[in-house]
Amino acid sequence: MKIAFVGKGGSGKTTLSSLFIRHLAADGAPVVAVDADINQHLGAALGLDEAEAAALPAMGAHLPLIKDYLRGTNPRITSADTMIKTTPPGEGSRLLRVREDNPVYDACARPVELDGRAVRLMVTGTFTDADLGVACYHSKTGAVELCLNHLVDGPGEYVVVDMTAGSDSFASGMFTRFDITFLVAEPTRKGVSVYRQYKEYARDFDVTLRVVGNKVQGPDDLDFLRAEVGDDLLVTVGHSDWVRAMEKGRPPRFALLEEPNRHALRLLRTAVDATYQRRDRERYTRQMVHFHLKNARSWGNERTGADLAAQIDPGFVLGENVTASA
Repeated sequence: MKIAFVGKGGSGKTTLSSLFIRHLAADGAPVVAVDADINQHLGAALGLDEAEAAALPAMGAHLPLIKDYLRGTNPRITSADTMIKTTPPGEGSRLLRVREDNPVYDACARPVELDGRAVRLMVTGTFTDADLGVACYHSKTGAVELCLNHLVDGPGEYVVVDMTAGSDSFASGMFTRFDITFLVAEPTRKGVSVYRQYKEYARDFDVTLRVVGNKVQGPDDLDFLRAEVGDDLLVTVGHSDWVRAMEKGRPPRFALLEEPNRHALRLLRTAVDATYQRRDRERYTRQMVHFHLKNARSWGNERTGADLAAQIDPGFVLGENVTASA
């Protein structure tokens, strides 16, 4: 299952995504965690110190390796140089799986231990001196989008992505790559304005969007969120002494997280697992092709000097049944 956490900057989406990752790991579920935010804080939220977080390999730095591996023997992709962030898989492409070992994970993922359990953590990487003034952040997240396009996951397997803040997610087609998107909203006008914007942009793409109210302090906050987001409100989260200790770098055992917050995490997982039965693999593949053609016409064909529409395999549908043959 592919899960995105989005929201206004400072809403607490990184904290909540880290709590959900810890919750899944505590139950023994296989998890790939991805920090795709311009502010790279997921590693720290998962307990890494500053030096450990800084040493995580940036996915963007390994983009040639990622492209070459995913291309496989796909005859429609003439070289890794012609692959862009939206290039879809086809017959002969290599696909990624949550539980496997592969060169992409070897280069880009690192294990993070959480109370005796381990998850894989991948990060887009921060801006470098060479990027400043000449590159947008979405050049970094292209590696994440390419991997999601080639990733096959089944029930009980989880890919959790901490997305960039606000509506910046819509600068690429990556917002359609998830089974469910959790929008973290504070009970404020600014908090719910991001929700309205996200819902409007996602309206035509059948995005499953649920709201997690954060920093909710009482009935008035709850009533405000219910009035503003309606049935999209899934659950609310209030103050947590455990989170405060974690933010100071001294988290207790995860089993000591307050029961109301543990209950909220269980509701999130229930909502995630329920989306599996509703998966529309043909729609997922169509959306992949839609954004690939859009990017090809806009800039991809000119940049690569190739007709990138030719990369589309019209008979290919991404799903668990194609993993072995690919």
